Amino acid sequence: FHAPQREREIYDRLSIQSTGPFPADGIKAVFREIISASLSLEEPLKVAYLGPPGTFTYIAGLRHFGFSALHLPYKNIPDVFEEVERGRADYGVVPIEHSIEGVLTHTLDIFAESKLKICAEILQELSLDLMSRTGEIGQVKKVYSNPETLAMCRDWLQANLAGVPIVDAESSARAVEAAAADPTGAAIAGYEAGKLYDLKTIEKRIESSPIPFTRFLVIGSTEMAPTGNDKTSIMMTLTDDVGTLHESLQAFVEHRVNLTRIESRPLKGRAGEYFFFVDIEGHYSDEPVKKAIMSLEQRCLFVKMLGSYSRRF
Repeated sequence: FHAPQREREIYDRLSIQSTGPFPADGIKAVFREIISASLSLEEPLKVAYLGPPGTFTYIAGLRHFGFSALHLPYKNIPDVFEEVERGRADYGVVPIEHSIEGVLTHTLDIFAESKLKICAEILQELSLDLMSRTGEIGQVKKVYSNPETLAMCRDWLQANLAGVPIVDAESSARAVEAAAADPTGAAIAGYEAGKLYDLKTIEKRIESSPIPFTRFLVIGSTEMAPTGNDKTSIMMTLTDDVGTLHESLQAFVEHRVNLTRIESRPLKGRAGEYFFFVDIEGHYSDEPVKKAIMSLEQRCLFVKMLGSYSRRF
């Protein structure tokens, strides 16, 4: 019996709502840790993720599965998929979309060949802090950051640390690791990453507005039950004829199913041919969604169900 599905049923039965001074999200976080710890007594849940520890993927995994799960870091996204496919991990956490840089096409390409399902999505705010061993801005002689993170914080750095050299790091996790070993260095990373290395916060939320976020997917072999607030992801390929994409998408119009995203990717080894990654509102067991996909299968060369999953977290 898979832990995320079991957690979902417990949450639904609790029907947690805030009735006092404590926010509902905070109460849910407490229950998530209690449930995670209780389930770990039966057997530790193994979660593969794009590492190293301290990355935003790691933080997203902690947010979804809790601290009692065994979080296993891997160097690249294909390794995460392979570990779950081989059964060496129960679930995996991979990034799929960034609010600034867009969709991670490499992750989409792997789904084209993988048998794994999408079990959940996690939306993670990329709140970025400047941290160091001392927490004193006057002692900062260099700043460690990866290029993507640096781009989001350049305005603050120019206003407050102009002239301080920037040292490239492979990831935000590597940045905090370097700052922890350098008494004159500071790192730009999420607060949780800094906690792993006992860094002190110099300044919170130095990213430019609006606050960026990354969407992560939880992958596994589990078919998730409907929650009433779901999303379904599919892949489809079409014939290379005029109007085939328009005709195929009519299946969603006819059954009044809302399409929320569509991305195209080239098919490997087949020049000029593409597959489409599509997100729609609703669960596959919902009658309109089921009928729309059945209609789509009659109009496309190939349709692959990637999973129906809750989008509440």
